[in-house]
Amino acid sequence: MAELRVVTALRVEALAVGGPVQVIGMGPQRAATATLWRAEGSIAVAMAGVAGGVAPGVRAGDLVVATELRTLDGRSRALPAAPLVAAELERRGCQVRLGPMVSVPRFARAAERARLGEGGVLAADMESAWLADTMGPLPFVVVRTIADSLEGGPVLGGLRALAALHRVRPALEAWAAAVGSRRIELAAPRSFCAGVDRAIEIVERAIDRFGAPVYVRRQIVHNAHVVADLESRGAIFVEELDQVPDGSTVVLAAHGVSPEVRGQAAARPDLSVIDATCPLVAKVHHEARRFAAQGRRIVLIGHLGHEEVVGTLGEVPGGIDLVEQVSDVDRLPYGQDTPVAYLTQTTLAVDETAEVIDALRGRFQGIVGPSANDICYASQNRQDAVRSLAGRCDLMLVVGSANSSNTARLVEVARREGCRAELVEDAAHLEFAWLSGARVVGVTAGASAPESLVQELVGWLAALGPVEISEHRTVEESVHFSLPVQVR
Repeated sequence: MAELRVVTALRVEALAVGGPVQVIGMGPQRAATATLWRAEGSIAVAMAGVAGGVAPGVRAGDLVVATELRTLDGRSRALPAAPLVAAELERRGCQVRLGPMVSVPRFARAAERARLGEGGVLAADMESAWLADTMGPLPFVVVRTIADSLEGGPVLGGLRALAALHRVRPALEAWAAAVGSRRIELAAPRSFCAGVDRAIEIVERAIDRFGAPVYVRRQIVHNAHVVADLESRGAIFVEELDQVPDGSTVVLAAHGVSPEVRGQAAARPDLSVIDATCPLVAKVHHEARRFAAQGRRIVLIGHLGHEEVVGTLGEVPGGIDLVEQVSDVDRLPYGQDTPVAYLTQTTLAVDETAEVIDALRGRFQGIVGPSANDICYASQNRQDAVRSLAGRCDLMLVVGSANSSNTARLVEVARREGCRAELVEDAAHLEFAWLSGARVVGVTAGASAPESLVQELVGWLAALGPVEISEHRTVEESVHFSLPVQVR
């Protein structure tokens, strides 16, 4: 945790920011000769104030968080913490622009603005780059609010700018509280599993082979970034097959579908259907049919509404009962002499599922289960990796989307081990408050989250101070699933 030092050029800016502020005066010379009062321990410095907009669309009252400071003589300095501060301001309801800023030796009039805005520069000020020269290795951010834009002058714009500046301090204080050195413990295995790799490759190959668009029923895997990337390549995601035009190629998502959906596809011979169901989910479907053929009632341990569960329930309509927790077992309407079998959703937490299975075995003496554990090898491996790390971490960050079951289970596993844990869609969702007091941070990712998101998150953590990174691998994964014949 660092002490926040807010610096402004003008007293009116200091009044708008509120709280303790050091006023250094306006212009390059004042900034270059400023001497910051240094407290005992670490400090984090934020330059705040007004600026002139130099890019079209940047309006009075917008907050600009500088990713880079440039000068007219070609010097530049990157400010790596900028995206973190911008995200925090956005969470607090501020209108934020993120990009380069240029520091100029004198006020830039309207005629000069277009030239200053070259190279993506959003705003111009007269102090930040020169103050940065005095900072050395100190954590440093620049937050400016636009008073004078290309669309309007500084009178009304200045009032809007000062009003916006009044909202900045809480975010800066949260940033300073999160600044510090850390150790990052990477859990391994993490990120994509063989089933997810296979599903994504199926869509990519289908686009390459048959041309865009290729339709996909539901999310191919539960991750917003994966879906957005495939959309950019030519995939169109739909809820149901009746949204797919005649003559199209359509992919069935990795979570599997019910026989009813397969029947809908078969009834449309004009469609070219590619099944991306994970082979481990297909195994559960096969077991459901096998147990039903034996005349057994089937208990499925899973989460109501999850697409995998919907597909499995559809394999034996009316013949499968869903339980989510131990208390559900007592409500099952079976007699002691009823032949019973159980199955599990593949993405559950191993320890929670074991409790439900024990309750089922305690009630139904003759109950049988699958020939091998239904829980996906990748889900189990990722849970084991989190479990091995949780005891040494102050915080566990789990990368993945909120609708990803296997990702949510990783958060639950860490918390059951006594470790604070948070789900992070991507680095932009990292909250400073989580990092307070967290000197050892564990990082993992669900089986549907790309490794690139993990590396981005580690980079953002490194922007808050020096990091020591180590990886802890509990098992090597070598599973590979073959592709459907249509895309081989």
